Amino acid sequence: MSSVRPREERTAAGIATMALAVAFYTCIDSSAKWLNLIGLPVVQIVFFRYAGHFVYSLLLYVPQEGMSAFRSNAPRLQFLRSLFLLASTVLNFIALKYLPLSITASVSFASPIVVTLLGIPLLGEKVGVRRFIAIFTGFCGVLVVVQPWGSSFHPAIVFSLSSLLCVSLYFIMTRRLAGVETNAVQQVWSSGLATLALLPFVLPVWQWPESTTTWAVCIAIGAFGMFGHSITAVAHRWADASVLAPMMYLQIFYASFAGVMIFNTWPTVWTLIGGVIIAASGLYIWHRTKAEAREATVRASLGR
Repeated sequence: MSSVRPREERTAAGIATMALAVAFYTCIDSSAKWLNLIGLPVVQIVFFRYAGHFVYSLLLYVPQEGMSAFRSNAPRLQFLRSLFLLASTVLNFIALKYLPLSITASVSFASPIVVTLLGIPLLGEKVGVRRFIAIFTGFCGVLVVVQPWGSSFHPAIVFSLSSLLCVSLYFIMTRRLAGVETNAVQQVWSSGLATLALLPFVLPVWQWPESTTTWAVCIAIGAFGMFGHSITAVAHRWADASVLAPMMYLQIFYASFAGVMIFNTWPTVWTLIGGVIIAASGLYIWHRTKAEAREATVRASLGR
């Protein structure tokens, strides 16, 4: 079994690596939307995403870790984490069939806001008045993107919002497992459990890809997932999470670019405005969390 690699102070490399990871996440969504549009069943798209991820994880981690890559120190939490990730992917891929990438990306930006709210009852975290104001502002940004009062409102936004809740619970579980599980276990469990869970549902609706391009995208979507999640772990070894968190907001630019280049869909001005509002509130929450942690460290050093 390989030893755990130590933290390194390589902030610039960590930021660049996280920016690349976010690009991989955009590639997952773009691939899923493309496969959706050509008529592949959603459950089969999700299966390709996780089965490929699982195979790549086995090839990468088993030679290094052996059977320890399968041994979880907290199987119950790991199962819940994997379940929330799978549910968020299924719901997001359904939403992508009907919604532009820029809208689903903007909605996903609210995850720091939802995680902050869920952290109160689930993690016992405290949230001050200023962060509550930021949360409310972020919610207003979501309303600007979704526009439930407008004629362009699409009911599929419900799937995107449900995906947001599930992915936020996934982040909560990930936070609970910090320092408990290795990256190998996290990757193998999340992709392996999803693959096994989907197998009975994908077989009855299976459609063989009809072109080389379709096969390439089906194979690539798993690789995007594997490399995106793996280099995210590397980025967090090179730089603090508080430094890397804002990099997720690059996805609005990646998603808008992919939408224009691949699907010929331009983001609306309301999507961009709402995305900026959500990003600003998320950045403020990140700033307050970092400041409060710094203040707590100072108080502890003074013995107060």
